[in-house]
Amino acid sequence: MKELRALAMEQRNMMALLTGAVLIKGLAMVLQALFLVLVVDGIFMKGDSFSGIVLYLWGLAGAVLLRSVSGYVIGRIGVSLSTRIQTNMRERLIRSFANDPLQASMEEQSGRKVGLLLDSVDEVDGFFRQFIPQMVQTAVIPSILLIVILTQHWATVLIILITAPFIPVFMALVGMRTKEKADAQMEQLSRFSGTFLDVLQGLPTLRLFGQSAKQKEQIRSSSLGFRDSTMDVLKSAFFSSLALEYISMLAMGIIALEIGIGLVVFDNVTFFTAFFVMVLVPDFFNSLKDYGSAFHTARGSLSAAERLTATLERDPTPVAWGEREMTAGPKTMTLEQLSFSYGTDFAVKDFTATIEPGSQVAIVGKSGSGKTTLMHLIAGLLPTESGRIGIGGEDRRTLSEASWFRELAYISQNPYLFAGSIRDNMLLGMDRRVEESELLAAAQQAGLLELADSLDEGFDTPVGEAGRGLSGGEKQRVALARAFLKKPTLILFDEPTTGLDLRTEKLLQEAMQKLGGQATVITVAHRLHTIRAADLILFLDDGKLAASGTHEHLMETFEPYRDMVRLQQGGIAG
Repeated sequence: MKELRALAMEQRNMMALLTGAVLIKGLAMVLQALFLVLVVDGIFMKGDSFSGIVLYLWGLAGAVLLRSVSGYVIGRIGVSLSTRIQTNMRERLIRSFANDPLQASMEEQSGRKVGLLLDSVDEVDGFFRQFIPQMVQTAVIPSILLIVILTQHWATVLIILITAPFIPVFMALVGMRTKEKADAQMEQLSRFSGTFLDVLQGLPTLRLFGQSAKQKEQIRSSSLGFRDSTMDVLKSAFFSSLALEYISMLAMGIIALEIGIGLVVFDNVTFFTAFFVMVLVPDFFNSLKDYGSAFHTARGSLSAAERLTATLERDPTPVAWGEREMTAGPKTMTLEQLSFSYGTDFAVKDFTATIEPGSQVAIVGKSGSGKTTLMHLIAGLLPTESGRIGIGGEDRRTLSEASWFRELAYISQNPYLFAGSIRDNMLLGMDRRVEESELLAAAQQAGLLELADSLDEGFDTPVGEAGRGLSGGEKQRVALARAFLKKPTLILFDEPTTGLDLRTEKLLQEAMQKLGGQATVITVAHRLHTIRAADLILFLDDGKLAASGTHEHLMETFEPYRDMVRLQQGGIAG
């Protein structure tokens, strides 16, 4: 709760406006009670005429209007405060994911991340929209009312000071239990969101393997679990409200009894004082009850806040970028003592190599040797822990992010396509107008034109999220078409032809050769023909550069490379 309060206090202007509005509301409550008592006292006790109380009636109307307007302003400030902080939270979460997209994508289910951005941030709305405004009101208004009551009847203040503390004590006791139930509810919601989205994304595969009925039961179980945890939270809320009503009614009953005895039996309290105090006392306890309800809402927000805080405190180191624009054309790339680790396990350590402009480079090694991690470092998707990447003699950290990615194309084994048309996915990332003739030429070079011609809507044919509706080879062609439109000077391939049929592989190999004609090409290679054609082969072992050179050089000088080639020639790959 301290972290959430700190976020609210950062909005100083909003908090200052809120405090001012609360002070006005407190004053309006006192004036409303005063003018109401003056009207009743004047008519029933003093026998005043209508003209004698008309000013009091105008004052009463003004006080009611002022109280209503200030209450509305407090509500609007709460909404604005919540909106600002929620927007800030979502921006920070997105920056956190963007600063470390690879780690963020591997750590949790995508459904949990969606739930974090949408549901968890929405869950803290009640804290800022209801609890913070009510906290300020409870800190200010009861104090104003107590001071006014003290000027009229000190015994009432004494009774209030004895009975009122029972409300926060009870709230603390109930709040601890509510927090536990809210945590369980939030966990159930997170599990339900993650399971539901992931099952939807993998539904075709589940049906193919006859597992859809099992997953249906799992979703049903998660849904029922979320329902039960939500009902537990609601039961706590109803019980809390009922108990607060009982405490308030008991306290007001004691005060009414004491004032009634003083007014009727001992005749030491005037009607004006008795009526004035009995009008103010309910407002005092209503303020405490409203705080109790808001406190319950705040406790329900804490579990969501803890999940948000845990993600935001991770604070990954972003890739460093500068402002200098990168010029087009292949350039010499120098990798100098590059190091990066996932936690305590080193993935790449002290990697050094020089890549000539326009060359074909193959990265090889056993699974888990750091090949893909090295590609991510080169691409700028991971921050280097030490070392530097030089581009044409300049540190890459001086380049602007936009100009670097404008000159880079990265094609993996499973390129991601977004929900939209084929055309939308081909034009992804383009910052200039693309003519239809250029689009057709890129599609033809990528082997995509034949597919588009066979579809009724051509390039405007819609595809689902993650490219649903297209085969693996067709998704690769869309990714290659993107690259042909982009005309990059550095191309990174993560052996995108792996797992494709021979005809599709041949088409993509030809397209990749065309694409690499005017660019430096770096490939994580598994196919022997790709490795043999490389100008430079980098052999990784446990995150380190074990050997480098041409195919012929490594065959002569490096035994692990010869073993790898013999293994592939034996028929495992070829």
